[in-house]
Amino acid sequence: MLLFLARRFNIYRLYVLSICLTIAAALSASSAAGAARPSEKPPANQAKAAALADVASGRILYSQHGDEPMKIASLTKIMTAIVAIEHGNLEDKVKVSKRAAGKEGSSLYLKAGETITLRNALYGLMLRSGNDAAIAIAEHVGGSVEGFAFLMNKKAEELGLENSHFMNPHGLDEPGHHSSANDLAKLAVYALRNPEFKKIVGTQVRSAPNPNDSWDYKWVNKNKMLQMYEGADGVKTGYTKQALRTLVSSATRGGQQLVAVTLNDRDDWKDHASLLDYGFARFPLVRVVGAGEPLKEYPFETAEGFAYPFAEEERERLEIRLVPLNPESVQYRLGYRGQLKFMLDGRQVGGVPLVADAEREASTPKSGQAQPQADRPSVAATASQRTFGTAFQTVLKALLLQGGE
Repeated sequence: MLLFLARRFNIYRLYVLSICLTIAAALSASSAAGAARPSEKPPANQAKAAALADVASGRILYSQHGDEPMKIASLTKIMTAIVAIEHGNLEDKVKVSKRAAGKEGSSLYLKAGETITLRNALYGLMLRSGNDAAIAIAEHVGGSVEGFAFLMNKKAEELGLENSHFMNPHGLDEPGHHSSANDLAKLAVYALRNPEFKKIVGTQVRSAPNPNDSWDYKWVNKNKMLQMYEGADGVKTGYTKQALRTLVSSATRGGQQLVAVTLNDRDDWKDHASLLDYGFARFPLVRVVGAGEPLKEYPFETAEGFAYPFAEEERERLEIRLVPLNPESVQYRLGYRGQLKFMLDGRQVGGVPLVADAEREASTPKSGQAQPQADRPSVAATASQRTFGTAFQTVLKALLLQGGE
């Protein structure tokens, strides 16, 4: 009887183990399938040009005719807004000129002679795409439309937008006025790092005083992505007869913000949802190093953190190099000790400054300090890579051990 029970028990253990291994295999296959899906080509779209970018790193994740100069309609107003925010006082009173009040196209219906704060004009510009607001902003901040266009092109040059040139602040079709999908992605990435801009473009409804009537202005954002897509938080719609439908959208999920751009797209809402889904699945933002982390061999610590959107298997190819400062330099005397450079396939994708760890530095005799060599892989980098590469295997191993007990 005991022998019979023992045999039944062993058969039961084998049965349970078989189930566990089957489940583990299924989970592994599911995980592999999940990893394979986002590694496929981006979803098809109806756009003549498109781009996808990560805001934290600025990395262009996908580009389709991304450097082709094209008409961009009211996506122009992204540049208008960031230039106005950086050069103007948001509490200033903007006086609406006849030229502004009479501007054709989408409008806030401002009247000549009325005043509006620059802040409210920007909300009207970005939510309702007011061309009258664009002219009023340009004249106030730049002195004239032409003066403001100069500031727009100067900012484009500063940001390295090589396929962009601006003739006006509103985006109505005009010879010489153009940009590209990649340039617009770079511009949106830059603009979204400005808290005021980010707040404006993520607002769904804004009210403002109306000096002409007893009721306030009320502007509802034209960007349907804010209601259609989970995590959507910007940016701008556009349309003209020549540019056709244009759109820049942004969304944040799991602490990662992405920007999608389409130009001349017949089905932009759907295409943006697909592009953003692809970006979040294919290029998750991974923390590489945090702020205040010490280096093992040296009395240094990181002054800030670094994260990057890695595709599958890219993280294992990341190389981290330590670049020390000359002890005789001014930066060294101010407490800086060098930089960690992050290299992917031989190309630098980021870097963080290193500062002195005062306590460790004070307790380490200078004669005994290790002297870092320029551009050598750091120990911290090796440990970080090893930890990342084994994390999933460790969790899986623990799970299997638990199931086998």
